[in-house]
Amino acid sequence: MAKIAVELERALAHRARHAAPGATAPRTIASGPGWEVADVLCTCGPGDRAFEERHAAFCIALVAAGAFEYRSETGAALMTPGAVMLGNAGECFECGHRHRAGDRCIAFRYAPAYFERLFADTGMARRSASFDVARIEPSRALAPYVAAVSTGVTTVAEIAWDEMAVTLAVRVMRMVEGMTAGEPKRLPAGALARVVDAVRWIDESPDAELGLDQLAEQARLSPYHFLRTFQQATGVTPHQYVLRARLRAAAQRLADTPDKIVEVSLDCGFADLSNFNRAFRTEFGASPRRYRASWRR
Repeated sequence: MAKIAVELERALAHRARHAAPGATAPRTIASGPGWEVADVLCTCGPGDRAFEERHAAFCIALVAAGAFEYRSETGAALMTPGAVMLGNAGECFECGHRHRAGDRCIAFRYAPAYFERLFADTGMARRSASFDVARIEPSRALAPYVAAVSTGVTTVAEIAWDEMAVTLAVRVMRMVEGMTAGEPKRLPAGALARVVDAVRWIDESPDAELGLDQLAEQARLSPYHFLRTFQQATGVTPHQYVLRARLRAAAQRLADTPDKIVEVSLDCGFADLSNFNRAFRTEFGASPRRYRASWRR
């Protein structure tokens, strides 16, 4: 399990030992004129009631660990590691943990004037800077950002947060421009619970044998129904989710440890080093060796 997830599990264990209510603890990492970045650790669980809140600023939150249900004025979606939660300034929203306790996000927040200026500078055709979708599913385009922030908040490595705040906002704006607005079809609570369980199995042991048949059997669904339900809830197929979970774990280990690349590859579930190198380069735009070297610098 990656370090960022381990810290979440420790917080959840501390809550359980002290029989404390769930809580959300944001910690500001960096800030500048019109923007800030916060490490948001939430220990709420199925027994905690969800409260309606309001986004004080435009929000782009990268989910680093855990899972939760998010509902805003633009729709509702299951948030899993690698996904991106979107919020508009002044918009009401609600986060819930009906089926799994805890999550950890790295939230980039932008003052309306700052965000609208970024939007104007891009010259995009859309008339408004507002998001019209609630989530961007785990994607190759945003995988380097998720990996970088997950490593950046758990190590002493330096990140140019100001540059990342700008580039992430613009990348997300361009991705949203091509997306279709509208709330996805709601899943029954029982089906959603099985998907959340499958996500937890993958996150806790991404190196395990996690083919469609094994995951469907654990979820007590036929392979066809599991595949359809998982993709409907998360936006990606089980194979895509497993692969990205393994690559995120490998990226953090490459940045955190001096372990040999072949050891990282095998321990993260890749049986062949050449396949690992190819998948890693495709996902993060650099070979494992170059990726590690960038953090060493």
